[in-house]
This record gives sequence, C-alpha cells and structure tokens, in this order.
Amino acid sequence: MIEPLVGAPLQDLRADKARDVMSEHTTDNNPLIDRSDAPRFEEIRPEHVEPAVKDLLAKLNVELETLEKSADAGRANDWESLVEPYANIGDRLELCWGVVGHLTGVRNTPELRASHEAMQPAIVEFATRLGQSRPLYDALERLRDRDPDGTLDVTQKRILDSLLLDARLSGVSLDGAERERFNAIQLEMAELGTRFGNNVLDATKAFALELTEEDEVAGLPASARALAAQSAREAGAKDADPDKGPWRITLDAPALIPFLEHSRRRDLREHLYRAYLTRAGSGESDNSPIIERILTLRGERARLLGFATHAETSLASKMAPDVASVEQLLGELRAASHDTAVAELNELADFARSHGSEDELAHWDVAYWAERMREQLYELSDEELRPYFPLPSVLEGLFALAARLFDIRIEAADGEVQVWHPDVRYFRVTTPEGEPVAAFYLDPYSRPAEKRGGAWMDECVGRSNSKGATPRLPVAYVICNQSAPVGDNPSLMTFSELRTIFHEFGHALQHMLTRVDHSLASGIRGVEWDAVELPSQFMENWCYHKETLLGLSRHVDSGEALPDELFDRIVKARNFRSASAMLRQIYFATLDLELHHRWGIEAGESVLELQRRVAADNTVLAPLAEDRFLCSFGHIFAGGYAAGYYSYKWAEVLSADAFAAFEDAGLDDTGVIAATGKRFRDTVLALGGSRPPMEVFEAFRGREPSSEALLRHSGLAPAGA
Repeated sequence: MIEPLVGAPLQDLRADKARDVMSEHTTDNNPLIDRSDAPRFEEIRPEHVEPAVKDLLAKLNVELETLEKSADAGRANDWESLVEPYANIGDRLELCWGVVGHLTGVRNTPELRASHEAMQPAIVEFATRLGQSRPLYDALERLRDRDPDGTLDVTQKRILDSLLLDARLSGVSLDGAERERFNAIQLEMAELGTRFGNNVLDATKAFALELTEEDEVAGLPASARALAAQSAREAGAKDADPDKGPWRITLDAPALIPFLEHSRRRDLREHLYRAYLTRAGSGESDNSPIIERILTLRGERARLLGFATHAETSLASKMAPDVASVEQLLGELRAASHDTAVAELNELADFARSHGSEDELAHWDVAYWAERMREQLYELSDEELRPYFPLPSVLEGLFALAARLFDIRIEAADGEVQVWHPDVRYFRVTTPEGEPVAAFYLDPYSRPAEKRGGAWMDECVGRSNSKGATPRLPVAYVICNQSAPVGDNPSLMTFSELRTIFHEFGHALQHMLTRVDHSLASGIRGVEWDAVELPSQFMENWCYHKETLLGLSRHVDSGEALPDELFDRIVKARNFRSASAMLRQIYFATLDLELHHRWGIEAGESVLELQRRVAADNTVLAPLAEDRFLCSFGHIFAGGYAAGYYSYKWAEVLSADAFAAFEDAGLDDTGVIAATGKRFRDTVLALGGSRPPMEVFEAFRGREPSSEALLRHSGLAPAGA
C-alpha cells in the first residue's frame, strides 16, 4: 500500500507551472484572513488566495524588519522579545498558506493550482528571507550562549538549537553570489516539486480501463464490481450496474488493488499494472526530466551549505547520526529478510503452478496468486472481512481504544465548522470531564479527480500558550483514501485500510495530545523526521489486539462482532510474506539514499541505471525494463522524505519496541494497560519536539531501543530469540 505522509515543512510546499492570476478581490472579509476559529473552507475560492497572501506578506515583512532592527539594537534579547515574535511570524504565515496547501491536496482544481502558483514565489522568498535573517540568527545565538541566569528551560534551549540549525540549513551563512544561487535553487525546486505532484495526479486521472463484458470482470468480488459500476456512473454511464456493467477501473488504490488481487484476466491485470508502473513517465505528464533536475539542484544546494551530498544535509537534522548508521540498519534488516523473501517468491510460484498456471510468475501475478494462497492457507480474504469493518464502527472502536489508553474522550462535532467536502467529519477531543483538548477533521474517502493518493496527517493549528496571547488548542487533518460508500452501505474497510486509519490517527494523537506550550516544539513540530513515525506505527499494532479488533468490528448486516476464528486467522496471516514486505521497504529506502548520496550526472550513471543497480540487491523479482516507479515516488520528490524514506524502518524499530512494553506488561490486564498508556502519553505523545527523540523513548521504555521486537512481530527473529 502507499505509505502515509505527514505534512511537509513550509519550505517544502510546492507550486505548479506559473500562470497569471488576475484578481480584483480585496482582503475585506477574505476567508483566508478573516477567521475567528476554524478555516472557512466552504467560502474559500481560488481568487481569495492572491489578495490574502499579498496582504499578509506585506504585514509580515514590516514586522520582520521591525524585529530585525530591535535585534540589532539589542532590544530583542530575550525569549519574549525575540523568539515569540519570530514564532508568531511563522505561525501566521502557516495559518494562511497552510490552508492553501491543504486544499491543493484535497480539492485540487486548475484554478487553485494557478492561484497557488501565482503566490508560491513570494512565499518561498519570504520564508527564505526569514530563515536567512542574519540579525535574528546572531540574536538567537547570543541568547543561547548567554543565558547567565539559567532562565531558559530545556525546551527553550532545544528550540534555540533547532532554530539555529534550520537557519544554517537555510543558507544564513551564505553571502553574495552563493546566497543568490541558493535562493534561486529554492525557488526552482518549489516549482518542480508541485509540477511533479500535479503530474502524478493528472496521469492517475487520465487512465481508466473501461470494461463491458462479464468475462472482463471475472473473479472480482461484489464490492469491487459495485465500486467499478459506481465509477462508471460518475463518468457518464448512467445505467451502469454492478452485475451487468459497464465497469470502470482506475489507478486509484481502492479500484486498482482489488483488481490486481482478484481479476482472472491476466492480460487485463498486466495492462493495469503497466499503466500504474509507468504513471507520469511519458507524454505531457512526464516526470523523468524533473527527477534529474531535482536531484541535481539538491546536490548543488548541499555543496553550497558545506555538505558533500543531499543525504548528509538531510541527516544533519535527523535522529540518525550519519549515512553509515542508516545503511547499517538497512543492511541488518536486508540480511534478516532477503533469503526468506526469495523463498516466499519461490513458494508463490510453486503454488501458482500447482493451481494450473502455465506462465512464469510476473509482477502482475504476484498480488493475484498471493491472495489465492492466503485464502487457502488461512481461509481469509479481504472480502470476507470487509462486512465486519464499517467505518462508523471502526471509528467507535478506535476512539474507545484512545479513551482506554490515553484517558480522553472523542465526540462528533459535525456542523460546528465549515468543511471542504460533504464527506468530511469533524471531532472534538476532551478530557473525561469535558475540558477541551484538541480537535480534528477526518476526510476518509478516495476522490481521484481532485485528491492526491495515499494517506497523511497534517497540522491545521498547532498548540500554543505563550505569554500575553490567547491559548491555542491543536487541530489536525486526518486524510485517507479508502473505499467510499457504495449504495446504502457505509464504507466497508479492508484490513489494510483499517491499519491505515490507525496509523494516521497515531500521528494525530501526537499532534493533539502535546503538552508543550511553545508552538515551535509542540506536537510533531521539532520532532526529528526519522522519529515522527513512532506513534503512527505504534498504533497499527492494536489492529492485532483481540479486545480492540473485536470491539470495533460489527457486521454491516447482522451487527455481530468478528468471530474468534476469524481473528485467529488474521493473527496467523499477519506475517504472510512479511519478508517480501520488509524487503520492499528496504528497496525504497536504499534507492532513496543512493539517489541522494551517490548519484550524480558526472558519475555517468543515469537514474534508471542506478535504480536497476539497487534493485539487484534489494528485490527478488527484477523491475521491468519500462519501470518508471520513480516518476510517481512523491514521498521523495514532492514530499518531505528525500534522503529520509528510511525513517519508516528507523521509527518502526522504536514503535515495535514501544508496543512491546504493553506486551511485557500484559495486554489482558486493563489496569496495567492504562498505566502503560499514561506513561506513553506523558512521554512520546506529550513531549513532542521538546526533547531529543532518544531521550523521549528512554523516558518511556527505560532503556535504548532494540530491533528484537520488530523482527519478532515480522516473524523474522532468529531461532531461539
């Protein structure tokens, strides 16, 4: 499945190809500026973007100049006069531009793209200027080094260190031609990043497999047929019927994955797979030249900052100390999974042959035969499980788990705020006594025409409680792309979609349950990128906890909970082809690292040649010659994971070991679970970026992390371990 994303930093927000946007709108009552509480999503239009951003930047530039003069004169010399105004500038920019960036991900239109592009250069220029302010950098450095009375607490000192590092990575030490070149790179990369993401969205929208014959949908379960017929109706076939057709299969995950897993038409599976694999790899949406340009610019930027490669630049602000440490972890996991993954592929090929397949196992066969093998070994299929996981019941169970673990209450608050689509829900988080803690939006369903794929959590509002200001509670966006309701039924979730919503809610919990009052370190802010997946991957483990899973299950027709025997099969199937899944992540992480640490035009190796070289040691089924997977690898070319994709595995070591604390305490003891959950909340969730992640983990676990739990949970632990 497509890996989740968390929101990219401000400097990583992107823009599409430049277009002139003329607007006569003023800032009077502009919904991007005039917001007393939540964003006015139903009122925001593309034409509001330019006047709002221009007005805001004009004010922020004046405030920044004033703050710089105060810093130079020595008047801005303490936390209240220097850091808080600095943080306020960034906060106000994010409150406006963050909404624009959010809407480009969930309600993308040509008009919004144009408005986004029109103001992106100004946003990048201001963010760069803020990061490169020498007067503020010098004042921050003096404040950190001076502090004679020890008035700064641990969190404030860590924030200062982070701000100074961010400034250095933003080019504060550069002058003259080097600074001009650095800033030009920032602007060009902003434009390239959004072009990349928009190309993927456009290429995904442009393809559809139109089917009209019964034989063409042979093997598809009823839910997949219903979704395909609904897609056909939305495309204009008013009489499309799940049983009679026509049917429309897209490259969107809820349509793509069931087709690859169940279609008996091998030729159609191949056609669909090749279309998915070559997305944005040719024609008007071709990302190939963009990839090389992005990599070249990242390398040049790294050298300007004094690093040898972009990977070294990236790791300067992460938990992992250096590239060698990351490669060591990936090497250990590769050694633990590679040979088993080879054996898994051979077993699958043997299974296919024993069931009548005369073809050599190809990429478009793996999902199909793996699903048949899983059905036979465990008598388990997603279609059998779907009816037990209607979204309303899943949410009820997820919120009940959060209450047991973290002593919070979650209540629906639909209608209290404006939303960007009728399917979006709004929830408030409180203490058991009803005291407000946080809130979040949930946008659960796939909308391939306007919403990018994958799943992610992002910040709508961060927690803040600075002196002299109104306390601000955190608000999160939780975005998924699961199967939409079909007919009168609610959304019936696959087990993978269930895990995804647990994952994203884990991110949201860290954002919402923070107790850090300083906005620069609250929630996920200030958390090193390779530690930010800890709470999200930790929450996935509860999908295999019997009380939790049975508690959230409720058959859509009978209302019965998941039978014990089905739960037992889910647990037994947990590690089915787990080595293959592990190796897949290692392949992506290694490829990302090689591209950002060893690739260069001067080396004479093309990006595709590098991919094939990495694949030789990290895959068991060689990529096709026309493989253009990199052209849709948005995590590293249009998101925040460049030279950081390894973070999923790095943080999974932490998350598995964290869940092992609950296993050690006893998963059947509700009192012990609550106590352990409180400790997890008080450390991992509450401390956010206020402490180094290793210190936070040790505060919870009482020791450094171990990879033993990850290998055990994956069924890859050495014998006797």
